[in-house]
Amino acid sequence: MRNFDFAPLYRSAIGFDRLAQFFDDAQRNDAAPSYPPYNIELIAEDKYAITMAVAGFERSELEIESERDMLKVAGRRQKEEGQRNYLHRGIASRDFEHRFRLADHVRVMAARLDNGLLTIELVREIPEAYKPRRILIDGENLQLVQEAAQQQAA
Repeated sequence: MRNFDFAPLYRSAIGFDRLAQFFDDAQRNDAAPSYPPYNIELIAEDKYAITMAVAGFERSELEIESERDMLKVAGRRQKEEGQRNYLHRGIASRDFEHRFRLADHVRVMAARLDNGLLTIELVREIPEAYKPRRILIDGENLQLVQEAAQQQAA
């Protein structure tokens, strides 16, 4: 796999440093956890779901934390009392921590644990200021602005 140097992007683009850092992080394969398996699903235009197979974990052993553009999901198993003698051990029971980078305006709505599957629901809520607005032609818009200013003055 080829490695790309994003240093020129840092020098010439203002405000895109987060994007360049995202590409830098994506290039590193050492931070790609594979346990537990998970799906990322597009439910609707602005709704997403992350489903993780966390069989054997109790609610008290799972932690979900959302801070700005990062979602952290961690599982910490409580130590078993006594020693078991396994003939075959195919069910993993190790601790884990996954970090998901969230796009702007994506927030966690809910989480539920059902039949060993942890589902985290996410939604993208774009603020009104960022939504497209219609610009009227030939002064119709100016008339609306003047009316709004008159209402505020009254």
